[in-house]
Amino acid sequence: MALITVIGASGRQGMAQVRQALAAGYDVRAISRQAEPFAGAKIDGIENIDVRPMDLYDTATYKQALEGSDYIFYTHPLQARADRAVLVGDIGKAAAELDVKRVVWNTSSWIPDRPGDAHTYAGNTAGINALWRSGAPGTVFGSVLFMDNLLTNWARPFIVNEGRYVYPHKPTLEANWISLDDVAKFMLASLDRPDMEGAWLNIGGPRRMVGPEVAQVLSDTLSKPIKYDPCTPAEFGRLLVQAGGDGIPEEMRGGLEEGISAFYEYNNTADTKPFEVDMDHVYERFPELEGKLEPMEEWAPKQDWGDSNFRPAFG
Repeated sequence: MALITVIGASGRQGMAQVRQALAAGYDVRAISRQAEPFAGAKIDGIENIDVRPMDLYDTATYKQALEGSDYIFYTHPLQARADRAVLVGDIGKAAAELDVKRVVWNTSSWIPDRPGDAHTYAGNTAGINALWRSGAPGTVFGSVLFMDNLLTNWARPFIVNEGRYVYPHKPTLEANWISLDDVAKFMLASLDRPDMEGAWLNIGGPRRMVGPEVAQVLSDTLSKPIKYDPCTPAEFGRLLVQAGGDGIPEEMRGGLEEGISAFYEYNNTADTKPFEVDMDHVYERFPELEGKLEPMEEWAPKQDWGDSNFRPAFG
């Protein structure tokens, strides 16, 4: 079977890609600098995964890590020390030299229709251009907002312990929440599609939801009242940085807080509505996935909401 190499395999997004690739019958290589990247995770077939280290900031380490790959799945790190365009361009160049069939980049955020939008969105546009110029066959998905965020240590404790769903969305903000496993399914579905080479597509979950609707799903799932208690973007920035703990250097904390705050101020007010996805267009491109994506009502009851849940803060 073809080999998929997952860069950032130990993060929540990478683990979903590993899980779905194994379920689809692919051979999987995990790229991680951790000795045990899946410690605590439950993934069928995990014993068959080839784990190799790679320093994302040292291109000299790429060849040994990536050689033999048929496909590469890349997710940009939240705390990356280099620009999106630089890193995804470097991955593309290495993939081209190694004759990789396709690089699939999951941007973890919306892709604008034009250059110049703020925050990571502008970086996505620049990164796509860098990937196209690298010479590697590429596909890019802009996954807009993850259901799995609700399981993190900056969201779950409020939900489970305090009966509050705390998020920085204004109550009327609509969002196409998507599960990370469904993101991975899109990535896999694109591999044998010649029309998806050199293409990008924003993806989301099957329906748009506002904050109180998310709270109702959580209430039904946990069998107790969960109220939507929106926080300010600034408060949310502090929550995320606190959740990162010692993994975030002290000198980076202030800038990261400010960046998260500005990002969500933009998401709440921008005319571009970066959390909304035209799912009719998505299903035109991927008709085989229509009716197959998990709504939050189906996703939430399958999750482990207890303290034993394996949930990295970021990734």
